[in-house]
Amino acid sequence: MIRDIRALRRLIVPSRLEESLSLWRAAVRALVDQYGAAAASLAADSYDRQRAGAGPPGRFSARLSSPVPEEQVTASLRWATKDLWPTETVQAPFSVRLEEAERRAEGVAQKLVADQARATMRQSVQRDPGAVAYARAAALGGCSFCKLLASRGAVYKNAQTAGRDSDERFTGDDSVVKFHDNCHCTIIPVFRGQSFELSAHAAEWDRLYREYAQGHSGDQLRLFRRALAEHDRHPLPAAH
Repeated sequence: MIRDIRALRRLIVPSRLEESLSLWRAAVRALVDQYGAAAASLAADSYDRQRAGAGPPGRFSARLSSPVPEEQVTASLRWATKDLWPTETVQAPFSVRLEEAERRAEGVAQKLVADQARATMRQSVQRDPGAVAYARAAALGGCSFCKLLASRGAVYKNAQTAGRDSDERFTGDDSVVKFHDNCHCTIIPVFRGQSFELSAHAAEWDRLYREYAQGHSGDQLRLFRRALAEHDRHPLPAAH
């Protein structure tokens, strides 16, 4: 997908910036639809295989999540390219601004595609009577927020179990678990009759949270981030 997005760069013409960007956004939207449908299909197949292996009672087949709304894709891509026009605070050469816009667009597209797979998993857990919850698996090099959510284990099925009451930013079903651009977190469904244990690295993140951040209302994430920076073997991304 990233390769295909980079090939679309030729559509952006500086002398006809707004017009050419409209064509470029439409082309990127088509790629998001194409790869998003593939991601959702793979997620549905994975869910069904995992369910069959767990053997919970009843029958259930995962359904693909809906495509990302066109207006969401457009708004995200507009954000990614907002600095292509010079302002008092944005004065870099156009080639530099274009490189940054492309980097942002790739991150946006990655999230929109991966979200369709994650939504397929999450919605299947919510609909399936044989599923009890899901856990979040964060990449070893993930950010502190992702590692914190992964350390909570298999507690996710709705906003209440995910801890919405402890974080006012959790509002609505779609934000029970937040994902960001270039986030590689995945969802692990847990079925009736199964037990879930944290991986070794997630258990270590949980220990760091409990030792250095738990109980410090309003400051937990900052303290957890600092504990990771000082004690985790896997460095945080530069932005974090």
